Amino acid sequence: MTNLRTTGQSDSGHDLFKGMAKKKAKDTKKAVRQQVRMGEHSRYQIKSGLLAGEFVARAFPKSPSTARGLIAEATGDTEEAAIAALHDLIDARESQRVDARREDPRTGHPVPSVGEYIEAIGQVALTAPQRAILIALSLADPEGLNEPRLARAGGYKSQASAKRSFASAGQSIATYLASGTDSSGTISGSDGLSFLGFQEEPQDDEKTGNWILHPELRDAVRAAL
Repeated sequence: MTNLRTTGQSDSGHDLFKGMAKKKAKDTKKAVRQQVRMGEHSRYQIKSGLLAGEFVARAFPKSPSTARGLIAEATGDTEEAAIAALHDLIDARESQRVDARREDPRTGHPVPSVGEYIEAIGQVALTAPQRAILIALSLADPEGLNEPRLARAGGYKSQASAKRSFASAGQSIATYLASGTDSSGTISGSDGLSFLGFQEEPQDDEKTGNWILHPELRDAVRAAL
């Protein structure tokens, strides 16, 4: 009669199944990775798949964002249903954000929330001088900075160059925040500036007034930069 071995050892005493458990675990992880579907909606990256027996769709900041973390999550009976539910959730979130923005009495333009600004700052590619200008303005509080000090903060010799750089930062932030809405218009330089703040009327003999950040953006810059 033939003897059947159930211990997993050969006659030499070696384990016949050595390494098979690790290989199986590795193959399982690889299969899970392959099952993750990648997509996009609004300004977010969408990842979906089967997780612990449930279809899940999650939204994350797009690469090469410096922001990290989960933006939103939805589940469904199927993967497609989970993705559709997540799209609806993101759209509703964006609509609520836009509706909640206050209107600046000086410019007549809506002002994003602190959370929106933080997200945008983490997503857009701001230059080192632009970051330096925003940080300097955030530290200046409600008094703001005049254009010569604005230029020095960014390391610019020309005040005109500093203002163009400042406006470009505003355009980048405004374009990012508009990309999640139904707006498809081009953001102008003046609109970009109004997204960041406003310029006071000149005082005394000064040629230009101080630039002042919206308080929401001041808080966001201090938190994110």
